[in-house]
Amino acid sequence: MNAERHILGLSGGRDSAALAVYMRLHRPELPLEYFFTDTGKELPEVYTFLDRLEGFLGKPIRRLNPDRDFDFWLAEYGNFLPSPRTRWCTRQLKLRPLEHWTRPDLAAGTIINSYVAIRADEPTREGYQATHENMRVHLPLRDAGIDKAGVIDILQQADVGEPAYYEWRSRSGCTFCFFQQKIEWVRLSERHPDQFAEAIEYEKTALKDGSPFTWSQGESLTELARPERVKAIRDDYEKRLARLRARLPRNPLSGRQSNSVDDVYGVDEAEGGCLICHK
Repeated sequence: MNAERHILGLSGGRDSAALAVYMRLHRPELPLEYFFTDTGKELPEVYTFLDRLEGFLGKPIRRLNPDRDFDFWLAEYGNFLPSPRTRWCTRQLKLRPLEHWTRPDLAAGTIINSYVAIRADEPTREGYQATHENMRVHLPLRDAGIDKAGVIDILQQADVGEPAYYEWRSRSGCTFCFFQQKIEWVRLSERHPDQFAEAIEYEKTALKDGSPFTWSQGESLTELARPERVKAIRDDYEKRLARLRARLPRNPLSGRQSNSVDDVYGVDEAEGGCLICHK
């Protein structure tokens, strides 16, 4: 009989956290190993949330720190910023550490069961693709019919809650994720000015060295941060929010008002964002 391992990756987001809670409650007999691939460029809220989740799970979340950090790979790619077209950050800082961690056991014949947080309302999303015949990928949330509302319920009922960055951001705990909406860059500048300033410096270096990409499509962060531009971004966001609220049916039993970035911009999690990051 081949040996087996059971692993579950945590991104610092709500879906993977809900999956960890779900597995802890419904499959307590599994010797699950929880891991987090740390780029070193995560928001402070991510680490706070992981500590809280670790307390619920009752076992440590292993940090898979890449042996070569963001700055190393940025230099390797000629200071070209990662972008939706060239997602080298996901490949080198998220997938590569995971593959290095599992490779020896896979080569030795160990069956590794990987549990991935894809919900039932993400029918077109495939998730992490096994790259070895001994890797088995499981989708418990989809199999159980759990959607986005179900994920939030799981976290609330377990008293784990959601990562605090969802108060102002729709996806990903990485400081300068290029999938951020422009209003989210504005909010990053307000909530974490040091990290925003760091993103500007990375961008300036990249542009000087000929990178065709900026962090935010169509303009640099220096341009985005100008007061008149910030006002225009805020005004556009508020107009979209007002239109959304006007279209929604009123429910007197619900105290919830739509005011999140993904509600306003109609973010479809099945498109765009890096699965291993924003889940």
